[in-house]
Amino acid sequence: MSREANLERASELLCRAEHAVALTGAGISTASGVPDFRTPGEGLWEKADPMEVASIHTLRRTPDVFYRWVRPIIAAMASAQPNSAHQALADLEAIGQLKAVITQNIDGLHQMAGSRRVLELHGHVRTATCLQCFRKWPAEQVLEPIRRNDVPRCAVCAGVLKPDAILFGEQLPADVFGMAMEHIHQADLILVIGSSLMVMPAAKLPALVHANGGQVLVFNRQPTYADAFAAATFRGDAADILAELAQACAAVRR
Repeated sequence: MSREANLERASELLCRAEHAVALTGAGISTASGVPDFRTPGEGLWEKADPMEVASIHTLRRTPDVFYRWVRPIIAAMASAQPNSAHQALADLEAIGQLKAVITQNIDGLHQMAGSRRVLELHGHVRTATCLQCFRKWPAEQVLEPIRRNDVPRCAVCAGVLKPDAILFGEQLPADVFGMAMEHIHQADLILVIGSSLMVMPAAKLPALVHANGGQVLVFNRQPTYADAFAAATFRGDAADILAELAQACAAVRR
């Protein structure tokens, strides 16, 4: 199917959907300068074993190893701005055509773009928690030591601080995942944007929507398992396509 036919099909499905949701992964933020994980030749997991650098066990045992790895990522997030894909989703929500953004990302760019219903399955880096006394601190308490190449520590007990993102070896926030599942059970359309669909349990969400009779649209640089049952798939950067879809739906609602 041609790009034009795909775009027409996607526009038709999105504009008539009654409960559309989006599932976003790292690929939506690469245009904002935030690296993703699995792009061949570029992904973060090609440069490091995630279980060795990005687990809660590594942070507890060797915090310097964890922070040496995460330092450039947090620095990139701190300076990143939303791109037109984030903006398109915020625009779709504003006109009532998108009910929620379910994201695997921790960069906060959806909120910066104006999205209000954002369910962060993997947490965020707006705050950090002390692993010793469990006090919470704002992001700046982590950013300042990182800029000095130090390990961020609690100002009260000197315990190591952990950004409030979910690391390997931790459970997803149950309340957030529960709200995401409520939307998935109601969804008649899901847009999968910039996700490889390889990390559970987020990876199963498109299949659940499809099993419930909903439609699936996939926007990703690499193939995903959901391509097999998607109503339309788009390769490459999703920004321009999502902007076109948002404009089309806005025109229908006028």
